[in-house]
Amino acid sequence: MKVTVNVAMTLDGKIDSVTRQGAKISSDSDWARVDYLRASHDAILVGGNTLLAEDPRLTVKSEALRAERVVRGLAPNPAKVGIVSASTLTVNSRFLHDGGGEVFLFTTGRTSPEQLALLENAGAKVFILGKKRVDLRAAFEILAAQGVETLMVEGGGGMIAALLEVGLVDEIHAYIAPRIFGGATAPTLADGAGILGGVGLVLLDVEPLDDEGVLLKYRVA
Repeated sequence: MKVTVNVAMTLDGKIDSVTRQGAKISSDSDWARVDYLRASHDAILVGGNTLLAEDPRLTVKSEALRAERVVRGLAPNPAKVGIVSASTLTVNSRFLHDGGGEVFLFTTGRTSPEQLALLENAGAKVFILGKKRVDLRAAFEILAAQGVETLMVEGGGGMIAALLEVGLVDEIHAYIAPRIFGGATAPTLADGAGILGGVGLVLLDVEPLDDEGVLLKYRVA
């Protein structure tokens, strides 16, 4: 399974402002690129903080791109994947219901029986992989067994850092917006406690966009 991380961040590496309320970073041209990238993948993944704070739809916006997927024998939208230690999604969750695609939810024993019932009643495929933290390698093995060959990771910084730390990322596509947010507590591409020794990257492509931003593509070494 090929795993691609896609992020939009400011020149100073922030993927949101200090308020963590989903500050606008991507331009219209970058959003069009993201929509195309979503349509080209089998599934899209977010971590628990993004899932619970934003309840993202993770759908393909373009009707033409959805139609192209159908022509190829696929569902209009990719499958959605959530990895969360303790789920608290509601019955009206956009993540669970919007788009009509498959939904995979990987969680732990910290999620209540009532929440598990809600998720399953909504049609999600639920897997309990751990007591406190989700076993990421096991989750990816399950996704591969379910036919997911290409996986797009959309955040957040904690999830991306965890995946990089255990070697589960193949490529990183980073849109660098011509903006600076600042703030020591603003989230970055890779949050968490830090990765000892770091993660090496190999530059694949540099593409200037018409909004003064730049798209960088790296392979994880």
